[in-house]
Amino acid sequence: MLLPLSDRTLCYDLVGPESGEVVAFSHSLAADLGLWAEQVPPLLAAGYRVLRVDLRGHGGSRAASGPYTIDALADDMILVADAVGIERFHFVGLSIGGAIGQSLALRHRRRVMSLMLCDTQSESFRDAANHWGKRIERLEQTGTVDTIADETMGRWLTQSYRGSNPLRWDQIRATVAGCTVAGYVGCAQALADFNYTSQLNSVNIPVLVACGSDDPRATPEESRRIAALFPNGRYEEFVGARHVPNVEQASAFNRVLGEWLKQVRTTR
Repeated sequence: MLLPLSDRTLCYDLVGPESGEVVAFSHSLAADLGLWAEQVPPLLAAGYRVLRVDLRGHGGSRAASGPYTIDALADDMILVADAVGIERFHFVGLSIGGAIGQSLALRHRRRVMSLMLCDTQSESFRDAANHWGKRIERLEQTGTVDTIADETMGRWLTQSYRGSNPLRWDQIRATVAGCTVAGYVGCAQALADFNYTSQLNSVNIPVLVACGSDDPRATPEESRRIAALFPNGRYEEFVGARHVPNVEQASAFNRVLGEWLKQVRTTR
């Protein structure tokens, strides 16, 4: 489904019973809402309603002119929720999606019931200008994200996963390669310029921070630090996974997510 706006179009998918509590998902840079395919069936079976949204210039969403901010990307989620009549939701975000979740909890507090922040950061990397600047320059020179698709996949998933799941690997790689340069660059610029660290102690909703133990950037040490910033924060680790544990260890991820949502519902 599409939400046309003046300078962009947001693509989203909404499935499940209208009476169910909503779980909203935001994917990583260069992915799309299909990255959460493994999570949808068990959530529907448990009676939840699932909302997935493509970032600007990703998947079926049309890019607006950049640069973007994390707050603006979070507001896109609110615009979609408003358009489909969703008042409150649980939120699950991966990588840049986790940063978006922090913005939502800080700026749209009454809308978010709980957060699951996966393989993310609470502020820009110290070497953000160099890290993202080189990648942006490369994409602008080549005109395609396919240039970095293989190295991206290497950071996201292990070779063991590739060997046992070649079709899913190819699906995800094709999604990375198909991301628009404008969407990638705009979101990368947002990642290069944000900092929520000092504000997270004001977020009182339940927060689960999780990561793959082998994530090269969102490390277990960093993820534990972020979890400790929240008054009601908790940490979970997926041993042996890299940056996309919801795909690489889908069964374990779904178990943790399901138990987390049950816990949140019983303590409200």
